[in-house]
Amino acid sequence: MAYDAAFGEWVREHFAALGPLEIKRMFGGAGVYAGGGPIFALLDAGEVWLKGDETNIPALEAAGSRQFTYPGKDGELMNLGYWSLPMSAVDDPDEAVEWARGAIDVALRKAAGKKRK
Repeated sequence: MAYDAAFGEWVREHFAALGPLEIKRMFGGAGVYAGGGPIFALLDAGEVWLKGDETNIPALEAAGSRQFTYPGKDGELMNLGYWSLPMSAVDDPDEAVEWARGAIDVALRKAAGKKRK
């Protein structure tokens, strides 16, 4: 993963309708949080990756999104539950915000299902 601070600022502007975003560096990339909630997106190499589950993955796939993958230690491709922001939303902040709201809903559901330590 690679994170560019200028790209992070573009993300803040593009998703401004969500309110203030917190972007935290992690593993060379960054995680994106809205309203103090759980992580709903990753930023890596100039791309936004949205959290997905059975509620939004079919629509993301239909819009041309790709699943986030990375090479594992044995060379096998590993998948994460994040999907690329559809290309149509890259130039359309309103559409991007709608996709992000779906990812926030996924993140909130997953966080609610986790047991507290």
